[in-house]
Amino acid sequence: MAAINRLQKELRELTKEPPSNCSAGPENDNIFHWKGTIIGPDDSPYKGGLFILDINFPNDYPFTPPKIKFDTKIYHPNINVNGTICLDILNKEWSPSLTIGKVLLSISALMVDPNPDDPLSPQHANLYKTDRDAYNRTAAHWTHLYANDL
Repeated sequence: MAAINRLQKELRELTKEPPSNCSAGPENDNIFHWKGTIIGPDDSPYKGGLFILDINFPNDYPFTPPKIKFDTKIYHPNINVNGTICLDILNKEWSPSLTIGKVLLSISALMVDPNPDDPLSPQHANLYKTDRDAYNRTAAHWTHLYANDL
């Protein structure tokens, strides 16, 4: 019951004051399964894209982090082909004080500033490190192909 109360509170906060370029809410009235969106940040190769996220909250939320993955294909060193995200706050650095709004902002920040030294996609990380222009062109191309351009 505590998880449901917490999720309802977060949903009210998200509705009242959504984080910049992000949104989220329950899918099919299931309080434990949400869909989220992130509009590709302007200062990234994802500009102009609409990225859909699948968010599953555990029964003991907020004591355990949500499981979040990209439904939209994205070319990024810290996101693999299955949409899994390598972000410390979704694992060992999770804190019950975090909210889904803060998590969405952190994912948006990761889109602007990847961490190629802790990649889920080594090939993308290598290109990011060795040829940033080619990386940006490829990421922008994938955004155009898969991210429902706005």
